[in-house]
Amino acid sequence: MTGSNKLTKADYTKTTLRAYFLQNGFNYTNYQGLGYALVMYPAFKKLYGDDKERFAKELENNSEFYNTNPNFLPFITSIHLAMADKGYDYESIRGIKMALMGPLAGIGDSLSQFCIAPLFSTIFASLALQGVPVAPLLFLLAENITLVLIKLGVGSYGRKLGTDLIDKLSSQMSTISEAASMIGVTVIAGLAATFVKMNVNITLAAGAVEEGVKQSTVNIQGMLDKVAPALLPVLYTYLMYYLIKKKKLNTYILVLITVVLGIVLSYFKILA
Repeated sequence: MTGSNKLTKADYTKTTLRAYFLQNGFNYTNYQGLGYALVMYPAFKKLYGDDKERFAKELENNSEFYNTNPNFLPFITSIHLAMADKGYDYESIRGIKMALMGPLAGIGDSLSQFCIAPLFSTIFASLALQGVPVAPLLFLLAENITLVLIKLGVGSYGRKLGTDLIDKLSSQMSTISEAASMIGVTVIAGLAATFVKMNVNITLAAGAVEEGVKQSTVNIQGMLDKVAPALLPVLYTYLMYYLIKKKKLNTYILVLITVVLGIVLSYFKILA
């Protein structure tokens, strides 16, 4: 598949620098979705501006749920633009976009928050204690220049990788996209099982009470863990998905429902 090749290196660079807008519209409904569409807006306008319906549809598609690290976002957007510039539709791009979201969020957060920030904080705090008055300003400059260079570097690499990937594997892009979608679903399922905590706090007596014999009990949560560990978190996550996708409930309502259920079920000792 070949596209119009409308985008230039300057368009990729502009999109890379717009990564700072990613969290401008952060909300419970789609997290960074609106920010992602805002980051891509100029490039989309250049690609689809002649077709207003297609332009509006691309912005709508890319306003869906998204959550990754802003400093590694350019790697994703560059691959996205490389594929879009070659004429691939959003469904073909979406799998790769979603599969990269989680891993790059972890890498980016670890690098920026637990490596670069502590490193420069230590260096320039030491200078400040030694009486260097511009140490805080130097910290801000060092931190932000480093993060800009990271954005430009991963953005450039994403563009090169995206272009090479399309040129070499154009006949298998649908397979790659499907595999990426499967990885994305696996990651989300893993997050649901790991971060959603639900434990049944019900213990049932088993057998008749006999004098001098301690009555045995059955722990419901223990039984569930033996049959299917993390079953309740996965089922509750699926319920939330169903209510969002099929019933079109607002996520703020779902947050309220979750809080109320948590309080009520904990009060009656049903959940721990």
